[in-house]
Amino acid sequence: MAVTAIVFNAGQEEYAIPVQFVISIEKYESVNPVPHLPDYISGVVKSRGELIPVLDLGFILYNRHIQYDTEVRMIVIQTEELSFALLVNEAKEILEIPENALQQMGLIAYHKTKYFSSIANLDQRIITMIDPVSMLEVLEGVKEIKDYLNEQKQKA
Repeated sequence: MAVTAIVFNAGQEEYAIPVQFVISIEKYESVNPVPHLPDYISGVVKSRGELIPVLDLGFILYNRHIQYDTEVRMIVIQTEELSFALLVNEAKEILEIPENALQQMGLIAYHKTKYFSSIANLDQRIITMIDPVSMLEVLEGVKEIKDYLNEQKQKA
């Protein structure tokens, strides 16, 4: 069974997230900064009437903020626990990845990259698959953000 995924760039590499997690792909618009959040969080945006945090994938992966240009996109992701936007250099395509092209990674056990679920080994490309649920479990400070957003929902 093939996996349908959104392929995007962060740095020079290609990454993908299974399409079932993706709500939308949006142009980068102004993000409202929030003081004292972890460095990988650019701030919050309103998406579909909901405030969601914007996570800078360039900073998460390479410790360098994504430089904003016309290609930068926000991939809005929905998990059971949290909706968030992932800031990426460029959203490239929707791709059907054959199951036999997906290989488990040897580095997958490394605690900081548990969210790399597999590697798509295609003819001329290598695409790292990201599990957004695992990403939220690994990133420091996400629990506090989830708690805060839940508090805000209850007040509304």
